[in-house]
Amino acid sequence: MCGFVGFSNTIDQTKEILNKMMQTIVHRGPDSSGEYVDDDIALGFRRLSIIDLEFGDQPMFNEDKSLVLVFNGEIYNSKDLKNDLAQKGHVFSNNSDSEVLLHAYEEYGYESVKKLRGMFAFVIWDKANKRIFGARDMFGIKPLNYAKMGNSFIFGSEIKSFLKHPSFKKELNLKALENYLSFQYSPESETFFKGVYKLPPAHYFVYEDEKLQTKRYWIAKFEENSKNGLKDWADEIQRVFDDSIEAHKISDVEVGAFLSSGVDSSYVACSANVDKTFTVGFSQHKYNEIDYAKELSNYIAADNINKVISPEEFWQSFPKIQYHMDEPLADPSAVALYFVCKLASKHVKVVLSGEGADEIFGGYNVYKDPVENAQYEKIPYGIRNLIARFFSLFGERRGINYLIRRGTKIEDRFIGNAYIFKKREREKILKNPLNIAPAEKICKPFYDMVKDKDDVTKMQFIDLNMWMVGDILLKADRMSMANSLELRVPFLDRKIIEVARQIPREFRVTPKNTKLALRKAALRRMPQQVADKKKLGFPVPIRIWLKDEKYFCRVRKKFKSKIASEFFNVNRILKLLEVHKKGKKDNSRKIWTIYTFLIWYEQFFENPKNV
Repeated sequence: MCGFVGFSNTIDQTKEILNKMMQTIVHRGPDSSGEYVDDDIALGFRRLSIIDLEFGDQPMFNEDKSLVLVFNGEIYNSKDLKNDLAQKGHVFSNNSDSEVLLHAYEEYGYESVKKLRGMFAFVIWDKANKRIFGARDMFGIKPLNYAKMGNSFIFGSEIKSFLKHPSFKKELNLKALENYLSFQYSPESETFFKGVYKLPPAHYFVYEDEKLQTKRYWIAKFEENSKNGLKDWADEIQRVFDDSIEAHKISDVEVGAFLSSGVDSSYVACSANVDKTFTVGFSQHKYNEIDYAKELSNYIAADNINKVISPEEFWQSFPKIQYHMDEPLADPSAVALYFVCKLASKHVKVVLSGEGADEIFGGYNVYKDPVENAQYEKIPYGIRNLIARFFSLFGERRGINYLIRRGTKIEDRFIGNAYIFKKREREKILKNPLNIAPAEKICKPFYDMVKDKDDVTKMQFIDLNMWMVGDILLKADRMSMANSLELRVPFLDRKIIEVARQIPREFRVTPKNTKLALRKAALRRMPQQVADKKKLGFPVPIRIWLKDEKYFCRVRKKFKSKIASEFFNVNRILKLLEVHKKGKKDNSRKIWTIYTFLIWYEQFFENPKNV
């Protein structure tokens, strides 16, 4: 695991600039560094040594040094690929998966990415063709950002490194702010930094003759296979999951596992035969899963290493966390993840985690919504829509919300697990709204791909392509790398998605349960009460803290700041805070979304010592 930076070389003091950029991501790879510079390109690399500790340094070359690679991630089928390539005449000088990437590109060109099983972002400099080829894994586990600034094409693992480049122009993308207020993360390719883009998952780019082309090479296609029963699907899940666990445990250093109280991390821990599990919690009982984690760790004969996070630790660490995030992410669980990564990094270099299971197996409770209300759905849609439009005039209330949801198509109301501010709401709190399209329009291209599927599958598809990438995997990468820790996600494996995409809806989500087939498979490794347990996943008591005078005042001070008045109608956001404190309405997620942006903005635009 590591990080890299690079740019087309059209500047003076190339090595000095490259090293400044590399220094900003030293947390991604504290073990060693490397660089390559010629008249056309500069490549920098920071390494966290996991596999082939002696010979895995980068940048890495092929035999005649016509190709140069920087690579972040792990290729789990590298041994099979290596054997295939060796039979075709390729000669290898080390045991790293990095060298396999180089020879795969030599043999298969752009199509090489379709053969990879793993998590990756990499860039290859093709010297003979003066071509930069970059790619990102099929799920978007590892990041790859790029920008064309002045005469330079800049790319790398984290945006913060770009800011050290003399051609970089730092400018806030206000459109990203509006979208963020709805999604709680940045959902589009263009980031919060104007002109900086994220390469989407399952895409590669080619930069040649100062022209950039991007192409998608894979997308999940949900096609139900009704031939198998529930037990058959559980058998299949167990088979591919065990195979994925073995692949994800490949390492020359010790591997541990995160453990919350949900079935996902528990299934990982129970299957992986690790010696150490890691858990964090808070002092409030409802937000503490440590006792459960200890019990399950005893069950699998592993040591559970845990920590209770104090409120003050949480709040004090938040600016640093938003700095590491690159773009604002208003998911409070990111902070808990930061602390569990920090805890684990004192003991191991690699951890397994349960991200991705909810999206591919149907695990979120919101997925039950379409199947819980099948009777009401029998009323013709036109009548339900008329009822919904009438009751929407009365604002949000229990009971009324049900009627509104049932009379609105899934495409017009579901943008993912978070929907913080509707278009009308965000325009009221923003000082100068841009009147951009509603959040649903961003989701439309993905809805169009599954327009013939049931509503549960549509919701999963949206989350798999948006929520998981923009929230779940963003925080997984940034919080682990902030602590120089490699986080691996065995559920997000090409063999597992091949099985999961075929499971019928009734074996994924029922009115009473989620992840039905996965839970049945997990039962073979753990007690019944664990497999049936409701997902919490390191929950955070933000709602409670925002009513506490100390933290209420901290947020209010930020809401009354000069920065806040630049972007928001201060009186409106203060009212959200006051209403929450008085207990009239739970505005915690809306408050946290605004507060997160303000903290992030301070780190990148008001606090130059960091960037």
